Amino acid sequence: MFNPFDLETMLSTQDFKTTTCVLCFSGGQDSTTLALWAKRAFKQTHLLGFDYDQKHAIELTQAHTLARILELPYKVLHLSCLQEISASSLFAHTPHALNTPHPQALNLPSSFVPNRNALFSTLAHAYAFSLGAQAVLLGVSMQDYSGYFDCRQDFLESLQMSLNLGAFGKEGGIALLAPLMFATKAQEFQLAHALGGLELILEQTHTCYAGVRQKRHDYGYGCGACPACQLRQQGYTAFLTH
Repeated sequence: MFNPFDLETMLSTQDFKTTTCVLCFSGGQDSTTLALWAKRAFKQTHLLGFDYDQKHAIELTQAHTLARILELPYKVLHLSCLQEISASSLFAHTPHALNTPHPQALNLPSSFVPNRNALFSTLAHAYAFSLGAQAVLLGVSMQDYSGYFDCRQDFLESLQMSLNLGAFGKEGGIALLAPLMFATKAQEFQLAHALGGLELILEQTHTCYAGVRQKRHDYGYGCGACPACQLRQQGYTAFLTH
């Protein structure tokens, strides 16, 4: 039986050949790695991006480029209203600095955007419903989640149940799949390599919270100092040494 939160069963299953998925697509390492796999695993894959006036809006440019390279349909939803109701250092016009505690939750990093993943997943679920798709694919991970509570398995299981009860009146309906839930960045690099897309990940994806894309490091582009860059750099080093 397929485990929606397990990388190994994701790689071995053939259950998706006749199904369609909506992939929440940022143009970063996680979602692009999933796109490489989904393009082979699913009958159809639809990419869905979100413009929420993020500081690293360069990711949207890269997402468009990646969608074109992968030859997958890509839709962007505009959610700039998020910054009107939330505080986060990820917003373009924010006084909050990266690498500091969140002003409303000191146990979380300032880059946390409250309910962002809930909103993205809900919109992707609605899009999947309209397409007749059977799954929503998410690149979230408990291994490298930077302290975000909305990147955990229990959160997605609860959200899936609620969304399907609202859309279908029962628990079954559209699956929220997060195959990278327990995967490290090193394992993601290995997966991209196995799928023949490692150079695509290194050259075209963008993860840096600061939106820096002037210099390519061995692990890809970025400032090298923000939490996203540090996780990616550590993962690439681990991938090379194992």
